[in-house]
Amino acid sequence: MITLYPAIDLKDGNCVRLFKGDMDAATVFSDNPAAQAKAFVDAGCKWLHMVDLNGAFAGEPVNGSAVDAILNAVDVPVQLGGGIRDIATMERWLDKGLSRLILGTLAVKNPELVKEACRLFPGKIAVGIDAKGGKVAVEGWAEASELGVIELAQKFEDAGIAAIIHTDIDRDGTLTGVNAEASSELASAVSIPVIASGGVKDLSDIERVVAAGTLEGVITGRAIYDGGMDLNAALALAAGGS
Repeated sequence: MITLYPAIDLKDGNCVRLFKGDMDAATVFSDNPAAQAKAFVDAGCKWLHMVDLNGAFAGEPVNGSAVDAILNAVDVPVQLGGGIRDIATMERWLDKGLSRLILGTLAVKNPELVKEACRLFPGKIAVGIDAKGGKVAVEGWAEASELGVIELAQKFEDAGIAAIIHTDIDRDGTLTGVNAEASSELASAVSIPVIASGGVKDLSDIERVVAAGTLEGVITGRAIYDGGMDLNAALALAAGGS
């Protein structure tokens, strides 16, 4: 059994999907993110995954009103990443009702602050590790680092991280298949729960993540927006059905 996280990526107040993280290659799927969030919950989703794409590039929250609308529309836990760079921003988001914050750039550039956040907000902090060619990318994927994925993850082994979201940038939004192997390799290297993300195209990807036996969940976006994967069937597979 794994958790399936439908993705709501926010750009200019709309629900979009990018192609390989390119902000100029955004497809708008909904101009009402709150309605989209409610549709996911009505279908049976137990969690929602959100990214403030503008915020990831700006280094500060941008799509706050859309996030507020989503939180008012649903009653399931919601995790959010993008532009979260300091404790004050974390406090504001958590006070609004978010269940988990995803820290990506901060994990690379200020790991001690991430560890402090884990102490201040137990169970509320996740680390987003966005990989390109096995190396970690930051600043909304616009900047590459020389840091290896497993090397970064192991820095937080005893910090109290709730989860790691492992995204294969080269597959994100491409419908070429999730990199379950790389995510599973990461999960085997740390004791922190790992969520796979990027490239999910159909039900076989959900089956592969379940079969890996090491992953906590999977994030999917374009496959369910495009209609290439039936959400109800995907949720059944994630829950251990067929």
